[in-house]
Amino acid sequence: MKTDVLIIGGGVVGCAIARNLSQYNLDTSIVEKDNDICMGTSKANSSMIHSGYNINGSTLKGKLCLKADVKRYDRMCNELNVEYKHTGSIFAGFNEEHLKIIKAEVENAKKNGLEGVRILNHEEVMKFEPNINPEVKYALFDPNTGTINPFEYTLALAENAVMNGVKVYLNAEVLNIIVKDKKIESVYTTIGSFQPKIIINSAGLYSDKIAEMVDEIDFYVHPRRGEYYVYDKKWRDFVNHCIYSPPTSVSKGMIIVPTVDGNILCGSNAQEIPDKTDFSTTKEYLDYIYRENIHMMFPGLPRMGDVVTTFAGLRAASNTEDFIIDYAKNTPTMINLVGIQSPGLTSAPAIADMVEEMILNIAEFSGIKMTKKKEWNPIRPVRPNLGKMSNDEKTKIIAENPDYAKIICRCETISKGEILDAIHAPIPAMDVDAIKRRTRSGMGRCQGGFCGPRIIAILHEELGIDPLDITKRGGRSNILLSKSKNLSLFEREGNNEKIRL
Repeated sequence: MKTDVLIIGGGVVGCAIARNLSQYNLDTSIVEKDNDICMGTSKANSSMIHSGYNINGSTLKGKLCLKADVKRYDRMCNELNVEYKHTGSIFAGFNEEHLKIIKAEVENAKKNGLEGVRILNHEEVMKFEPNINPEVKYALFDPNTGTINPFEYTLALAENAVMNGVKVYLNAEVLNIIVKDKKIESVYTTIGSFQPKIIINSAGLYSDKIAEMVDEIDFYVHPRRGEYYVYDKKWRDFVNHCIYSPPTSVSKGMIIVPTVDGNILCGSNAQEIPDKTDFSTTKEYLDYIYRENIHMMFPGLPRMGDVVTTFAGLRAASNTEDFIIDYAKNTPTMINLVGIQSPGLTSAPAIADMVEEMILNIAEFSGIKMTKKKEWNPIRPVRPNLGKMSNDEKTKIIAENPDYAKIICRCETISKGEILDAIHAPIPAMDVDAIKRRTRSGMGRCQGGFCGPRIIAILHEELGIDPLDITKRGGRSNILLSKSKNLSLFEREGNNEKIRL
């Protein structure tokens, strides 16, 4: 299969690059090894858009973070119809050592060109955050921090790219890359081979493995796990800003975030692990996060009870602890993006700009022409979201389509119409978790206990998939093992009496 540009990896960075390139008369394709886009680091993170007050502006990741400013996110999110919440952030301090760090961060913010970053006294902190630990003495306040739904944002980038001609291939793991005369000859995947003129290696945790298919490399990616709590929406007004705990040697500090969806997100630790597939959570580290972050900052938040779920994400940290974005040494038609950890979500638009410029520099050598399309549509249409509609808006849309009146997920008030929209979107939802990520069905208190069987039925009816073949998240994650009429239990070992279920 011939294509001009092949992007390996469907995370936020790969999808941001795809959207940029969709402005050109190019054949651009994304290959993603999993059954959906945004299945790695991009979907399991703090959801924060950082201003960069606490970052080294001389590093590559610092420079790119600072280029992705608030005004740009406002414009992009308006175009993509993605909610971007201007929360601001607070770094709370409880002792003189914390105050020293806060003062240094304020100076760093000035150095990085940020406005409005200042120190709050005790009374100001309590006014901003009435429920915070009253022992707080001072804090750094940054008005420039925001929060976003990482999956919704990545999906929006990808869908807008598809609307403008980009192709997305799922379950397409890259197995090998063949190079001839410093150019890419073929890329072999689990769904077939591609013949691209340029490769963008945006494979996250596996970017080093992809890079070494082409060249000898002097870098590597090591996973750094972070675990999180998600609180029920009943606590949505308990925290007003993104809250930082004091930083550590490997982290900007743990966070407590009021998400755009109404939950409170709390985490995370930073644990070096050897396994790039280990997304497990542990009692030891969850206890640590609660004790050293949640309870210290907001004693009123419970350890359990109103925690609807916990999860873990893996940062794709490089051995340099900085972003590595460069042409492959002996293959200039391949661009490697390695070590895109925090603030990768924030930096994605600026990374896309950088890669676009790098492609322009090698376009002639690669045999492609970078001409802008006369008609490029940056707007991703709004899909109905009952939870954000007024009663009049709900009445109108239900009159037009009764499927929006059929509530499938009670916890999140998600209708059948919204689930059908997800199934028939530019990048369709083909399994239970894909629908969950697009609509939030299954993310409430019951965690899919009510809506799960109904979503399976909709996938069966709408796509004609045998219920036994429907998966939770692709691969071998089948939800149902057998039809009940085929199951049997032996009532006694001594005879062949069976009970039909």
